[in-house]
Amino acid sequence: MPVWVDNDDDDDEDGGFGVWVDLDYEGFGFGSGCGLLLLSLFLSVNLGSEGGELNVKVSKREVVAAVLPLQEHWLPLSNLDLLLPPVDVGVFFCYKKNTSLLGKDLSNNFGSMVGVLKKALAQALVTYYAFAGEVVSNPVGEPEILCNNRGVDFVEAFAEAELKDLDFYKPDDTIEGKLVPKKKHGVLAVRHVTELKCGGLVVACTFDHRIADAYSANLFLVSWAEMAQSKPISTVPCFRRSLLNPRRPGSIHPSLNDMYIPVTSLPPPKDPQRGDDYLISRIYYIKADQLNLLQSLATTTNGCRRTKLESFSAFLWKMVAKHAILNNVDKKVTKMGVVVDGRTTLSDGDIDKASLMGSYFGNVLSIPYGGKEVNEIDENPLSYVAKEVHDFLDGAVTKEHFLGLIDWVESHRPVPGLAKIYCSGSEDGPAFVVSSGQRFPESKVDFGWGKPIFGSYHFPWGGDLGYVMPMPSPSCNGDWVVYVHLLKGQEEGSFEMY
Repeated sequence: MPVWVDNDDDDDEDGGFGVWVDLDYEGFGFGSGCGLLLLSLFLSVNLGSEGGELNVKVSKREVVAAVLPLQEHWLPLSNLDLLLPPVDVGVFFCYKKNTSLLGKDLSNNFGSMVGVLKKALAQALVTYYAFAGEVVSNPVGEPEILCNNRGVDFVEAFAEAELKDLDFYKPDDTIEGKLVPKKKHGVLAVRHVTELKCGGLVVACTFDHRIADAYSANLFLVSWAEMAQSKPISTVPCFRRSLLNPRRPGSIHPSLNDMYIPVTSLPPPKDPQRGDDYLISRIYYIKADQLNLLQSLATTTNGCRRTKLESFSAFLWKMVAKHAILNNVDKKVTKMGVVVDGRTTLSDGDIDKASLMGSYFGNVLSIPYGGKEVNEIDENPLSYVAKEVHDFLDGAVTKEHFLGLIDWVESHRPVPGLAKIYCSGSEDGPAFVVSSGQRFPESKVDFGWGKPIFGSYHFPWGGDLGYVMPMPSPSCNGDWVVYVHLLKGQEEGSFEMY
């Protein structure tokens, strides 16, 4: 029976933050006592489960451009940017009505708050000018950024709901197309700034993944909030593409050909079959003590300790394998990739380069992956699977790996490349990617009316591949909020099989 745990600091009814905790979960094949609590995340009331419909009404649309004029120019994408398909990523933040601000110059008035957001956005776009541009094709058909200060689509809206009524357990119903609509133009869209009946506020953005990874988007979000509070920008973005130039001559390790593939060599896609499962999004909450337990179970017999991300990724892999067993695909190969950020690796101890890479705006990612028969993942202990995760990650967290990847892209241009984990052929089993969101700067995205009580990335990217992103909880106490985009059967058959 689910139990409500209130994490709010007061006794009011303005949409406090809490979680539904189901206490009787028993994990598959982990031994007694290992009941990982994958907790459904709600804000007080599960609107979706009661059949409620979230109605969002747009009240105003406009375009916000940088406050200062910009010399029009073209900014090329780096070789690592060129590995990303044209997909958009959403992110949203929820704010309570802050009664302590009433009567001050910045009251809890929606119009005043929107004015602050737009003014700060126009200021932030002076520095983050790539987000105010457009993606165009160069003469050989590759994407690049036309920095023309086209501006950002900015939409104001009102939702007939209170913060406590929003069901974030099922973001496909409440977030997708409503609080985080699809981007139609440009590189970045602030869609929407949504006022709620309780006086709360939801701020949501969507950006083109070819232009920025989550690290870059986080830099922008923090800078936007700093401008809103009349603070100087703490991190000025670096657009120096020469930091990721290919080597002359290039040097490509054979392992990169196992990880990446030119799009002209993609295998034929799976034939859709009647009754095929489909991808759904869910948001879960995991307590710190359960993560610690999971980490201890992933520790090898010789005491080799795995990271929480490695341990959690191994757990997910076993859950996906268990679902495959139940669906009689036990002989196929299941694949899991983990996104690796190369900024620290490429710095290689160089203080000056570390400073530049720490502010670099763009994609600096690789997606190493492992592939094993479903039976092997299912039958072996968590420590074995965690070692497999560690081993395929180990080869990708080196400077040479990222330099070689840059060279690999250069050797195939202008033909685009793609991570092989994204490519599912007819003989492939289930596959998914885990991307750590532990740098998610939720507590720093304060526009002047308090920190958000909840936020998350939202990435229903539209392919056949699953996607999972664990982020720190708003309470900053070691708990995780986990965005999960997997097959309906995988989630309902594994995560929610209590």
